[in-house]
Amino acid sequence: MSAEQTGLAAFTQQRYLSLETYRRTGQPVATPVWFVIDRNVIYVYSLANAGKVKRIRNNPRVRIAACDVRGALRGAWVDATARVVDEREAEPAQRRLRAKYGWQKRLLDLLRKARPKPRAVIAIRVKPLFDPS
Repeated sequence: MSAEQTGLAAFTQQRYLSLETYRRTGQPVATPVWFVIDRNVIYVYSLANAGKVKRIRNNPRVRIAACDVRGALRGAWVDATARVVDEREAEPAQRRLRAKYGWQKRLLDLLRKARPKPRAVIAIRVKPLFDPS
């Protein structure tokens, strides 16, 4: 399935993604994040105790949009679902993030070793725009 069919075409050339999660009250919270696309899944990483991770554990419904480093939108919101992945799925996603973000990601990884804190990788799936069934 192509990027156009999965709804990911708007993200393929972007560096930042606005990830909108929802508080228990239903209030949306948008956060700009680094991301990588692998086989029609978008992966982002975060501190494990970050608000976005807690909100995704409570409600997997999210919205995503291309944005700049400060979160200013560069595209339309797209509905998606998110989940926190296990270590087996997280490591390949981390490798892809290092490949995409180069020295910046490697520097963060180095700082992580100096000040270890639990991390989480989030997998995001967009509902395909084309459904062959």
